[in-house]
Amino acid sequence: MNPDVHIIGGGLAGSEAAWQIARRGFHVRLSEMRGTGERTAAHHTDALAELVCSNSFRSDDDEKNAVGLLHHEMRRCDSLIMAAAAKARVPAGSALAVDRDVFSAEVEGQLAALPTLQIVRERIDTLPSNGLAIIATGPLTAEVLASSIAQATGADSLAFFDAIAPIVYRETIDMDICWMASRWDKGETKDYINCPMDKEQYLAFHQGLLDGEKTVFKEWEANTPYFDGCMPIEVMAERGLDTLRFGPMKPVGLDDPRTGRWPYAVVQLRQDNKLGTLWNMVGFQTKLKHAEQVRLFRTIPGLEQAEFARLGGLHRNTFLNAPLLLDRELRLKSSPHVRFAGQITGCEGYVESAAVGLMAGLMTAAQLVGRKWEAPPRTTALGALLSHITGDAEAETYQPMNVNFGLFPPLHDVKKKQRKEAYTERAKRDIATWLANLPPGA
Repeated sequence: MNPDVHIIGGGLAGSEAAWQIARRGFHVRLSEMRGTGERTAAHHTDALAELVCSNSFRSDDDEKNAVGLLHHEMRRCDSLIMAAAAKARVPAGSALAVDRDVFSAEVEGQLAALPTLQIVRERIDTLPSNGLAIIATGPLTAEVLASSIAQATGADSLAFFDAIAPIVYRETIDMDICWMASRWDKGETKDYINCPMDKEQYLAFHQGLLDGEKTVFKEWEANTPYFDGCMPIEVMAERGLDTLRFGPMKPVGLDDPRTGRWPYAVVQLRQDNKLGTLWNMVGFQTKLKHAEQVRLFRTIPGLEQAEFARLGGLHRNTFLNAPLLLDRELRLKSSPHVRFAGQITGCEGYVESAAVGLMAGLMTAAQLVGRKWEAPPRTTALGALLSHITGDAEAETYQPMNVNFGLFPPLHDVKKKQRKEAYTERAKRDIATWLANLPPGA
């Protein structure tokens, strides 16, 4: 098959872009290096759209939350990632969490069924010199390809560290000590397992995080900053004695049924698969060495006998200075036949990555039929995210960013208490108008 578009990278962004283009009848070659014997520092399988960190797509509230609004808009755009998430959904209160294996299998199955899409397991080492291409290799872009990108951009890619949280087997959690409740006791559902700590236990745990043996940085990694959204638990501990108690270990609203009072601190776990056999330690991304993780995490009340399906890890993420290097249609200014999509553009998060892939796919499909691309309004989550990446952010201080209401045109005339609902109401109205004005089949 002679492809109309070559997509490099079979993660969430590449898979979404391939779906949006191929389902419109264009021929797509989707290249993924996993499956050739190549692996990244974080991936564990060869599956397309593998979720390497949390299994959560975060809040699904489309009335008061920016990422929930992004879910809504992507569903309106027939997103493959959102459809697969719906089929793989597991209980997580107001969050959208998925069984990661079911999710990846659904994405790959839907893509494999498209007659104009060819999935090829191959490693691509250089940017395509001609023909339309989308680079969606994510934050773990192979070193050789990253060097090719750096040559083409004339600038070094920025980098930061991302840490992975451990996963515990449910049957090894002591529910005589732990109890079920919602996240910080918000809402009626009880989807989280809570492990309580008293003050003495917390102080010992905090000291253990500080003293624990950690992954040693290589010289070239030493000055690479962390992204705050995936801050390792021990790095948070270094910021102050009570930082964790006001962050992922916050006990507010969580009454321990054994005492009727809030614990001094709480470790929460969230369901990670449909069977409910695997539970993710919320906010416990870490760069502690594996043996140290097992020793320290088994000091948490209720996890004394815990067995781990996956321990935490650390990997280096790279991303482009997109506001400087990309145009408003995600094209590389120095090589406009090449688009970038997903986390390599500097967006952060599963949903944001897939959303940028979705837009890259729509842009490319429009280009293939000779139609001018009309971006979603900046008042929408899609439009706000795209605008931030492609020019609204300050290039000199550009860092990975989740979607948030701070990226939207402000509504100063609305009272603060009603502002979130006002943002989402405006966005839903504007995305509906944008979609209604697209040409048939666009």
